[in-house]
Amino acid sequence: MPEMSSYGDGVPSWIDLASTDVEASKAFYTALFGWEANPVPDPEAGGYTLFTLRGKQVAGVGPVMTPGQPPAWMTYINESDADGTVKKITDAGGSLVMPPMDVMDQGRMALFADPAGAVLGIWQPAAHTGAQLVNEPGAYCWSELATRDPDGARAFYTAALDWEAGEPMAPMQYTEFKVGGQSVAGMFPIGDTMPADMPSYWGMYIAVADCDATVAAATTLGASVVAPAMDIPIGRFAGLKDPQGAPFSVIKLAG
Repeated sequence: MPEMSSYGDGVPSWIDLASTDVEASKAFYTALFGWEANPVPDPEAGGYTLFTLRGKQVAGVGPVMTPGQPPAWMTYINESDADGTVKKITDAGGSLVMPPMDVMDQGRMALFADPAGAVLGIWQPAAHTGAQLVNEPGAYCWSELATRDPDGARAFYTAALDWEAGEPMAPMQYTEFKVGGQSVAGMFPIGDTMPADMPSYWGMYIAVADCDATVAAATTLGASVVAPAMDIPIGRFAGLKDPQGAPFSVIKLAG
């Protein structure tokens, strides 16, 4: 269902961008996806801005937290007990990038890295319950792990987040992670055709009405193409980097 008001534990619920130029990022994404930028007025928010589509919150953007930090999109997993989840993460071999902290009255967050170094967020909702619109053009629809250790990732995420892991699917040995039998994220191994120095990482997808038209618009706005538009069983997708260098993907979902 595209409109959401709450999420179950283990389900991705929010995405946001750490940007080296917040104003430029706001201009790019509002032009590309038709989002509206709504800066949070509270000074404690540190310049954080909420993107909305038709009045529904779909994503966020804020400045990078440390000098030299590369711009990147982050996926947050809904958890009703952030501190308890963090203990499971560290017990399973993960490491904390940011320990649990309260975000004003909005919720409680943490950032962690899996044993191969891929980073995800945890979000314990309070006033902010997550994206209010998903799985339709202009909204978040999927997150995906590219990893050099798929067996290790399978063991880690099933222990740390209580995800179920499906059987790898040919030809690229793609794995779907599930919660209660419903797919919530994907994973594929980094192969020999990819750069040798490519680290394990989590990427995210925005659904679009026309993949090729979105790629054309993105490049006109200053983005670069990482993976040209191509057809896959679930639709047509492309990989991009925004003008600040943050990777993201777009997909026209089949059906």
